[in-house]
Amino acid sequence: MVVLLLALCLASLGVGVGDVVGADREANLDLVMNSRLPRTLAVVLTGASLAIAGLVMQSLVRNRFVDPMIAGTGQGAALGILGMTILAPAASVFLKVLAASAAACAATLVFLGLVRRLPPGDPYVVALFAIVYGGVVSAIAIALAWHFDLLQFLDVWMSGEFSGIMRGRYEVLWLITAAMLAAWWVADRLTILSLGQATATGLGLDFKTTLRIGLIIVSVVSGLTVATVGALPFVGLVVPASVSRILGDDVRRAIPVVALGGAVLVLISDVCGRIIRFPYEIPAGTVLGVVGAAAFLFLIFSRSSRHV
Repeated sequence: MVVLLLALCLASLGVGVGDVVGADREANLDLVMNSRLPRTLAVVLTGASLAIAGLVMQSLVRNRFVDPMIAGTGQGAALGILGMTILAPAASVFLKVLAASAAACAATLVFLGLVRRLPPGDPYVVALFAIVYGGVVSAIAIALAWHFDLLQFLDVWMSGEFSGIMRGRYEVLWLITAAMLAAWWVADRLTILSLGQATATGLGLDFKTTLRIGLIIVSVVSGLTVATVGALPFVGLVVPASVSRILGDDVRRAIPVVALGGAVLVLISDVCGRIIRFPYEIPAGTVLGVVGAAAFLFLIFSRSSRHV
């Protein structure tokens, strides 16, 4: 998978409007360093972090069919940015990221509180509720955006794409590495937490503290991603759920593979989006919506067939 990731990175550097192998070496280098390389790095960081955030959230909820970007967290982040835009339109990107992370945290906290009231034995009920809850939060954001004539701005945050990524406009994404390191730090505790509160507490785990750390990781990743490139659906669902079928529920063992899988999936979607209607682009979020939905259905039906 590492070789595939490197090959996709090289493809990302070479695909797009503008030839990087022409005679003008200075212009070619400028194109690569100011546009193609930042975009490729942003794609890799976003894909890896969203996949890890999905793995963390699935451990918190104890359900493999949950994704932060469709379960209210991503929608809450967009709502936070929208609120900051209305109240302080001149706010810096950092303040918008803080607002997005805080709103994502609040939305996720409500989701976790509500999902614990659902029957734990049926994973499909939780997945359906996650989609409905995300739709409700999204509807609130749309109503607020319509009232303040900001629907176009909201659409930018709700549809992830990388065409606007250039040097100087993506560096805040490097803060995501702190969240990924935090996930690695608490990986063993997240594995125990996924066993349930009673079992985890019996094994000596500080359940509430671990839950808060996981909540912060998911919220920070979602806030940074939505504020920088927009929401990208299904990455945090398909990749962790697929990896867990192979490696089991050991979070520490799964994190490197999940990160690689997320980066590869988003890179494939971004490169395909640049090729399908060249020289125009299809947003990576749109490609992921199609590919991710198909993969989600495959995971559901393959799981059902094993229980027949």
